[in-house]
Amino acid sequence: MNKTYLLLGSNIGNNKKQLSIAVKHIENKIGQVTRSSSLYVTAAWGNVKQADFLNQVVVVETALSARQVMHTILNIEKKMGRVRTVKNAPRIIDIDILFFNKDIIEEEGISIPHPQIPNRRFVLVPMNELSPQFIHPIFNKTIHQLLIHCADRLDVKKF
Repeated sequence: MNKTYLLLGSNIGNNKKQLSIAVKHIENKIGQVTRSSSLYVTAAWGNVKQADFLNQVVVVETALSARQVMHTILNIEKKMGRVRTVKNAPRIIDIDILFFNKDIIEEEGISIPHPQIPNRRFVLVPMNELSPQFIHPIFNKTIHQLLIHCADRLDVKKF
């Protein structure tokens, strides 16, 4: 079995409900969600002229490959009504692969670990809640260390 950390985010509609629906799709199509962080309210990153996001990290045990997980995530987002427009636009659901085991994968359309993890508090705070001692396979630092040194100062609050 593979262990993957996924980041869920939503800032359109009933955010809490969207995350709950996404988790159900993940469990039906990808694998068992074994752990979930708290929900966090965060200001939009990048394009700040939009509603705050509700974010959560989930840990999933899956028999799928990283490529299969990515393909399935894109299908879940589409099924839930996500329409890709411009970068950092508001979205009904966003699902990112943060880590897949401790693999380093750099292929067309897939980059694992997610390259922005060290730069985003809205990722590091829920990751730190779940796995503060998880070692980033590229930077060889724990999630907690990355959070301490993260330059991002956006507010991340428990929902």
